[in-house]
Parts: sequence; C-alpha cells; structure tokens
Amino acid sequence: MVNENIRFHEVLVIGPNGEQLGIMMRREAIEKAYEMNLDLFCVAPNAQPPVCKILDYGRHHFNEQKKAREAKKKQHVTEVKPLRLSPVIDQHDFDTKLKQARKWAEEGQKVKIDMRFRGRMITRKEVGEQIMNKFIEQMAEYAVVDKAPSMEGNTMSVVLSPKKKTKQREEE
Repeated sequence: MVNENIRFHEVLVIGPNGEQLGIMMRREAIEKAYEMNLDLFCVAPNAQPPVCKILDYGRHHFNEQKKAREAKKKQHVTEVKPLRLSPVIDQHDFDTKLKQARKWAEEGQKVKIDMRFRGRMITRKEVGEQIMNKFIEQMAEYAVVDKAPSMEGNTMSVVLSPKKKTKQREEE
C-alpha cells in the first residue's frame, strides 16, 4: 500500500535513512513524505501499529523486480526426460537409447526409463528386470538411481539423476 491507499489511522513512520520518526496520523505521515518528494509505503501492515517507510516507491518497486529476476535466473528447473525400453529390445536399439540417456545425464537432466510389458510379456518380468538392471549398470558412471525400479500396472519404471560432477565437466 502506497500513499493514499494506506487505510490505517495511525502508523509508525520510518524515515528515508532508516531513522524512526515516531507514531503519526496517516495524513500527517503522507504530508511529511510529500515534503521530501517521496512516497509513504506500508512495509508491515500486520504490525501494531502498522509500519510505514518514507521512500522513493518507483525505485523501490524497480529494485524488487530486479531481485525477483535475479532469483528466477538462479533457479534451476530439472527436466525429467522420458525414455521407453521394451523387454525384447535389440542390442543396437539398446545402445542408441543408452547413448541418448548418457547425453541427457551429462547435460544435468533426470532420465525416467519406462518398460512396458504388453500382452504375454507380463509373465516374463525377470527378462525385463535384467534389461533394466543392465541399463542402470551401464549408466552408473553418469547417473545414480533416484527411484528404484518398480512395477506400476504393466509398466516398470526407474528414475536416474545425473551425478553432481563428471570428469568431463571438471575439465571444461
């Protein structure tokens, strides 16, 4: 709340340099801010009495937006990349999917591997588990198991997280 939008009768006023000016009536505090060519901004509306500060609201608002942009830049959103295997996958297809998963892990992205059992394949879960374990073993240098292999309906899933520092990243 700024200037005329402040609805409290009495407010504790803080000056532009951080000094306390004391408890004042709202109208008096607004006039004091206008005398300094600044704005009265409510920084703690829930306090007793509410705390208002005399400051340049335009500059304050700009700085708040700048801080928010900086914080947003520093956020790192990890994307989970999906990969689907089959219990009857050929070696070349396996190697291709392994290569793609390694690339994603090196880029710092999580990889979710799904293996769908279709039709009668559901009776041969151990074959799928062997392939899944082989895939995890081959990825051990680049990623760690975040969520162990588990069955959900007719799909076996595992989530791999990239290792924090790989040798190649340290060299770069």
